[in-house]
Amino acid sequence: MTTATQLLHVDPHQPDPAVIAVAAQTLAAGLLVAFPTETVYGLGANALDAAAVARIFAAKQRPTTDPLIVHLASADQLDRVAIDIPPVVHALAARFWPGPLTLVLRRGPDVPPNVSAGRDTVAVRVPAHPVAHALLTACNLPIAAPSANLFSRPSPTTAQHVLDDLAGRVDIVFDGGPTTIGLESTVIDLTQTPPVLLRPGGADVTALHALLPDLRVPAAPLITDATEVAAAPGSLLKHYAPHTPLFLLRGDDASAMRFIHAAVRALHECGQRTGILIPDEEFAAYADLHAELVGLGPAHDLATIGRYLFARLREVDSLGVDVILVRGVAEADDGGGLGPAIRDRLFRAAEGRVLDVTDPATLQTLLRLTSDA
Repeated sequence: MTTATQLLHVDPHQPDPAVIAVAAQTLAAGLLVAFPTETVYGLGANALDAAAVARIFAAKQRPTTDPLIVHLASADQLDRVAIDIPPVVHALAARFWPGPLTLVLRRGPDVPPNVSAGRDTVAVRVPAHPVAHALLTACNLPIAAPSANLFSRPSPTTAQHVLDDLAGRVDIVFDGGPTTIGLESTVIDLTQTPPVLLRPGGADVTALHALLPDLRVPAAPLITDATEVAAAPGSLLKHYAPHTPLFLLRGDDASAMRFIHAAVRALHECGQRTGILIPDEEFAAYADLHAELVGLGPAHDLATIGRYLFARLREVDSLGVDVILVRGVAEADDGGGLGPAIRDRLFRAAEGRVLDVTDPATLQTLLRLTSDA
């Protein structure tokens, strides 16, 4: 599929109504518009138009078994897309909307099945970004919008990321500057009893527990087989992944430092270039290595790490390296609730390849896996 992609610049705080109207008319015509939200850029289509929704899957090369999230201008529009809405939704909406929380509810009859990969549920949220809100208000339609990137790639947090993946595949791309959170929304399934966290994201799970005391938080990432219909977007093992093989390192700081030095030298001897994603404070420790260093941000500033994570994944992927090593973030959170979300994204970017740096056999495992790749 090839189309002429129009780039429209908008003020992220006070978008021009005339520019918004152009995109709203495009959506009403069944076409595709990429726009910023506070989480990542979304690829939007009229959620009530099955043919328009199908264009999202085609543009992203996304499997039809992976459901989409429907975006609303306000919680008052829930009845347009969902039925049997439990009372707790109103309390959650009052606390978290607009914002990075997605609720899985029973799908209403006007929402075509392909939005939800054939399931009888629908994932819904109200975004906080002024551009997204203006667009939703102007078109007066629920907008189905997954991340505006090619499927399984790192999510886009700038308009340039969208163009890198989807130029010629979508009709309009808004440039509203970089997103502020940089990680997708938290997804809660309220059709199950007790409710279940399907994806950690920008909404703090600790705060959610105040309204959902029985919320079930799985101990391990939810993994959907590629042949199955997913319960939530972002649940496949490979997601948010750079083209270059990425390995997530687990272990204490000292062990990680020793392992990275040994691994980079061994890979260099094999003729392979290494990219390293590390906290900013660790740059000096690896300055002597034949490696490309990319900073994740300050080690204990999870908001900054989250905001730039996907951009940094794209950056290191563009450097022509053969292998990417990345340090995981600490288990302890800084109160923002972003630690689980960052760990989830890195786990999937690595396709589940987690290396224990305290195990003496891990270096040989890495060399074997990289030679197989």
